[in-house]
Amino acid sequence: MSALRAAAQQCRGCPLYANATQAVFGEGALKSEVMLVGETPGDQEDLAGAPFVGPAGKLLDRALDEAGIDRQTTYVTNAVKHFKWRARGTRRIHDKPSWSEIMACRPWLESELALVKPRALVLMGATAAQSLLGKSFKVTQERGKPLDSELADVVVATIHPSAVLRAENREEMFDGLVRDLRVVARSFAR
Repeated sequence: MSALRAAAQQCRGCPLYANATQAVFGEGALKSEVMLVGETPGDQEDLAGAPFVGPAGKLLDRALDEAGIDRQTTYVTNAVKHFKWRARGTRRIHDKPSWSEIMACRPWLESELALVKPRALVLMGATAAQSLLGKSFKVTQERGKPLDSELADVVVATIHPSAVLRAENREEMFDGLVRDLRVVARSFAR
């Protein structure tokens, strides 16, 4: 994993590296039962070099706790390893990665999956889900349901924590995220 993490810093597979501070590779327990995949690093993740350390990460921590999943026992990563952003004044605002940028990063994600070998895979947001399940996958139609996939014993798609932060009905959205994560937690309670 450390060799992959170092190699990702040299990645030039798409233009995103040019405006990012660094590649943000996954981290967590190497033999985790649960692997969580987000979309792309945000501003704080880009600066820190670690996934889910900003506001969405704090919300994810809360949701995992309420669902009964200890983040310390998970592996957390993103489908895209470099921060894609656009300027809004002095702020760097997240911008959705293109399909070619997502596919350029797929070998990194596949390598992480092969090393971690999670029993459960949680795909948070459309970019994460589509990166591994195909471009036509719709999180809105399939969220919270165990999906038939060879990627892991349990594969669940859900919303990205940042969607909760942007929503007007945050409490309802948060409850839905926790419900989806509980599907994974229950799969290990058997």
